[in-house]
Parts: sequence; structure tokens; C-alpha cells
Amino acid sequence: MAVAIRTKRREPSPGGGGVLPRLSLLFLIIVGSFALAQPAYPPLTGRVTDGANLIGAEARQRIEGKLKAHEDKTTDQIVVATVPSLQGVGVEDFANGLFRFWTLGDGAKNNGVLLLVAPAERKVRIEVGYGLEGALTDALSKVIITTAVAPRFKAGDFAGGVEAGVDAILTILTGDADEWQRRAVVRDDESSTMETVAVIVMMLMIIFLVFGAIRAAGRPGPGRRHRTRDGRWITLPASTSSGWSTGSSGGSWSSGSSSGGFSGGGGSSGGGGASGDW
Repeated sequence: MAVAIRTKRREPSPGGGGVLPRLSLLFLIIVGSFALAQPAYPPLTGRVTDGANLIGAEARQRIEGKLKAHEDKTTDQIVVATVPSLQGVGVEDFANGLFRFWTLGDGAKNNGVLLLVAPAERKVRIEVGYGLEGALTDALSKVIITTAVAPRFKAGDFAGGVEAGVDAILTILTGDADEWQRRAVVRDDESSTMETVAVIVMMLMIIFLVFGAIRAAGRPGPGRRHRTRDGRWITLPASTSSGWSTGSSGGSWSSGSSSGGFSGGGGSSGGGGASGDW
């Protein structure tokens, strides 16, 4: 007598068979989100890379001639960049990332300078390579922006503002920085009163917060009751915990290419320079 043996088909478990695809999908989502958060830097096309179309042909040629003459004489590489948008990134981070992406300046000297203009956000920044921070200081960069560049931008003269900024940078890097040093001293004197007032206000706020915290600590607050061995009840303070989170930002640069026979020399910047708006 033949006996029919029926085998029970194994049903797939609810959690099995789909782990790897799910992990792959999660990885793609994370990588895609990170990539979208990074700005897409433009390729370096020349000493004036005018992505926002702010500078006319005649002014551009004149500015490029000045920058080339200075670079041929000193090897300092100064580049002007205008961009349609900062793509949601702060001007400091965008400028530093673009500087590193283009590797401005000589690799051994780090003698590059980037003048970045973002008209959509009304932001401007001078990013300075490591090797030129001693000459083109943060204070001098700020003075250039506030006295030479921003006033012309406010008047709608973008080409004039860029050229004035370039002229000031070249003047300082060639050793004739006396006038700009005087302007920096004047600005420090003008701002000292406001800075003093701001410091006093901040100190008063800190004192107020400290006294408030001390008074709050002395008040009986919510807690839990505990009975001692002798039968007395006492209130223990509620346990609290405090903490803070720190954010970190990293930069990655998409690949790009230079055209027109002009490229960076391998230099880098550590964030020296100054920013401003108009």
C-alpha cells in the first residue's frame, strides 16, 4: 500500500529575507541625504569666475590682468568668484569649501585668496590661505569689505565693488598697508563703545541668570518622599539630568575641472578672513 507523504511548505518568516534589502535602502537614503546637503561647487574657469554674471567683460578683463600680474610677480593666487546662491550653506563654510575645492595658492606656501560674492544672500567674504594670514589679517579683510566693497554693492555697482576689493587686497599684499591699518584702528575705536555696552549687558544677564538659578535651587521643588528609620518623613529632591548635543559639519567636494589652462596650485585655508553683507 503506497503511502503519500505530504511535505509542509515552509512559509517565509515575517522578518526574514528582507534584512539586506532594507539595510541597502537605508544606506542609500543616508548617503543621498548627505550628498544633497553638500553644495555643488562650480569648476574653476579663471581668476574671475563670474557665475552670477555681475561683472562686465571690460571690468573682468581689467581685474584678471591685475591678478595675473600680481601672481606672476609674487606667486600669490587671488581669485574672484560670484555664485548664484550659497545653496543653504553659510558664507564662511561655502567660501572655505570652495577654496579647498579649487586648492588656491601654492601647495607649499598656501598663498591663495578668494573673494566670494553671493548676491542672492547679499553676502561677501574674503577667504585667506594659511600663508597670507599674517599680511591679510582678519581685521584688514573686514575693513576692506566694509569700506571698499559693501558701499559700492549697496549702490548696485558690483563690478566697482569687486575691483575696489581686489585693489585693496593687492595693495596690502604688496606691503603698502598703512592706510588700511589706519582704517582698521579707526573702526576699532568707533566700535569700542558699542562693544563695551554689549559686554556690560551680557554680564548683567549672566548675573541675573546665576541669581535666578541660586534662588530656584533654594526653593523646595517636586521630589519623592522617603521615610527614615525613626519614622520621620523627608522629601528628597527629584533627580535631574542635563546635557547638550554638539553638531558637526563636514565638507566634501564634488569633482570638478578647470578650463582655460588655469587651476589651483594645491593650497588650503583654515578659515582665515572676514565676511560681510550689504
